[in-house]
Amino acid sequence: MTPPYKDTTAVRQAVIDACLSMAMKGLNHGSSGNVSVRVDDTMLITPSGIAYDQMRPEMVATIKLQDGTASGPHKPSTEWHFHRALYHAKPGVHAVVHAHPTHATAQAMTRKPIPACTYMIAAFGGDDVRVAEYALFGTPALSDAVVAAMEGRQGCLMANHGAVVTGESLPRALWRMEELEALAKAYLLVGDAAHILSRAEIDETLAAFEDYGLKRLP
Repeated sequence: MTPPYKDTTAVRQAVIDACLSMAMKGLNHGSSGNVSVRVDDTMLITPSGIAYDQMRPEMVATIKLQDGTASGPHKPSTEWHFHRALYHAKPGVHAVVHAHPTHATAQAMTRKPIPACTYMIAAFGGDDVRVAEYALFGTPALSDAVVAAMEGRQGCLMANHGAVVTGESLPRALWRMEELEALAKAYLLVGDAAHILSRAEIDETLAAFEDYGLKRLP
């Protein structure tokens, strides 16, 4: 399935499968984290407080992007505010993934961005991965902080919380979450000893990704 997505059972199941995949890969635990996709003028998002292996397509919530009106048998994820805000801020984005991967969350606890310690930083749109300022989960304040940190980027850490990434498709968003966790793990191992790539070197990588790096994903 490739965007634009439609509200079908298959797309709803893909949202659930994304959650199950993150759990299997150790990127998330229990019912924490959340996944959404853009569907026309709405978004489909995981429900609040339901274990991934108990989710069914009909449980996935629908939220209107214009006014935030929700529908479905269960409440949407408490983090729906920043999902909706990111879709407004980024017209080319069709999926948002939020998780609490161990190493990305550990780096978020330091409230320090990840610099250009490897060329893969370019997968997130620039020469660093920023940290969104801390705010209570599920609040408009957190939404504002995430959108600010994601300006010109496809991923950020969330201070003392976790990480969020966006994607032109759901597979690309999941790929970025995996890459962000790997990047955070490597940086935590090396820290300030890492040699930081120059902006010119990252710009070169960004150009190369246009021709190769992301085309391998749907």
